[in-house]
Order: sequence, then structure tokens, then C-alpha cells
Amino acid sequence: MAKPAPAKAGKKKVFKKKERRTVPSGVVHIQATFNNTLVSITDPDGKLVCWSSSGSLGFRGSRKGTPFAAQQAALRAGSAARDHGMRSVEVRVKGPGAGRESAVRALASVGLEVRHIKDVTPIPHNGCKPPKRRRV
Repeated sequence: MAKPAPAKAGKKKVFKKKERRTVPSGVVHIQATFNNTLVSITDPDGKLVCWSSSGSLGFRGSRKGTPFAAQQAALRAGSAARDHGMRSVEVRVKGPGAGRESAVRALASVGLEVRHIKDVTPIPHNGCKPPKRRRV
């Protein structure tokens, strides 16, 4: 017969209640790949406020890379940022995916003022050799 576990000595874990930060302006990072679109909203220091992606909304397979899925992800993240008190954003778009423009339009339709749109796609200055061409 197994022995019962010893009783803990009356110590209770005390969790600090997470306070809701109000962030008036922020930075939206949109990573649009061919297979998915990730939308992360940070404060100007780079601390994450909220995020969303096409896959987290229930889109599966090839539907994750569509402009509609990117729009839905941006709507979800934008409305969560509005709940934190965010009014104006700077947008940084990375990647070659189909959801680039639709995600930016969705942010504007949520009610966030888009101040700047910047393309931060990494472009090699003759760095690594690219993979060989696909033959389909």
C-alpha cells in the first residue's frame, strides 16, 4: 500500500495581480510568410501588449496564408490593443506573404491611427547561397 503524501505546512502561494497597462502608442509587427501571418503589438520599448496569428484563430493548412486570415488576425490583435488604450501605431511589415496589405487595412478599420508603414524584410547583401530552384 502506498503512503499518503505529507501535508504541506500552511504556505499558500501569493500571486501578484497583473495590472492592466495603458499604452497610448505602439508598434505593430506583421510577419507575413507564405504559410501564416503573425501580428504582434508592442509598446515603444518592445514589450509585448498582445498578439494574434492566422493559425491561432482556427485557420488550418493553406488557408492560414490567405489575406482573409491575415485580416482576421489583425482585427483580433487590434481590438485587444484598443482595450489597452492604444490609439496610434507604427506598422513594421516583414516577409513576402499574401496578408501584408490586408492586415494593415484591418488595423486602420479597427480604429487605430496608422502613423508609419515600414518594410523590414531582411534582404541579404550577397550573404548565404539561396536554396536550389524548385522543380514541380
